[in-house]
Amino acid sequence: MGRSRSRSSSRSKHTKSSKHNKKRASSPPDRIDIFGRTVSKRSSLDEKQKREEEEKKAEFERQRKIRQQEIEEKLIEEETARRVEELVAKRVEEELEKRKDEIEREVLRRVEEAKRIMEKQLLEELERQRQAELAAQKAREEEERAKREELERILEENNRKIAEAQAKLAEEQLRIVEEQRKIHEERMKLEQERQRQQKEEQKIILGKGKSRPKLSFSLKTQD
Repeated sequence: MGRSRSRSSSRSKHTKSSKHNKKRASSPPDRIDIFGRTVSKRSSLDEKQKREEEEKKAEFERQRKIRQQEIEEKLIEEETARRVEELVAKRVEEELEKRKDEIEREVLRRVEEAKRIMEKQLLEELERQRQAELAAQKAREEEERAKREELERILEENNRKIAEAQAKLAEEQLRIVEEQRKIHEERMKLEQERQRQQKEEQKIILGKGKSRPKLSFSLKTQD
């Protein structure tokens, strides 16, 4: 029993010792500079910080170079564009100068063509206005003709009515004249009869007969 406990204790001590040795073995050894001096952990940290600063500077320099390159490329691009634009403008100017006469002729041709088109449009517009004026005048004449025909019809109707009235008036006048003639004739007959009777009465009064005949008066019926 005691032997077993001593074995366990010994095994435990051996395990702890081996773990401690492994820990010491796994830890990095101290750094030594070129002079054989051991570099402390603080110096290692300073070197790490310095290395990080150098890396930052290197990154900054790299970014600066990239930006510088981008700026230079942009300047080159702008300069290239400017030169291309100048070259194109120059080529256009040279081409225009070469084709100056041709361009002038083309411009004159287009101007003349535009003038012809405008003149044609103007003539067409004048013709439309003339046709519209003729149509309006024809409509006015047609309206005046219709009014004149209506007036003539009214005058003709009035003349017909006047003629009918005059004819009736003439018939009435003839009838009145005829009646007046008949009345006059009747009066003349009555007057003649009266005169005849008056003469007979005078003969009787003057005693042209021995005996006085009886006087008889009778009214003659007039047809």
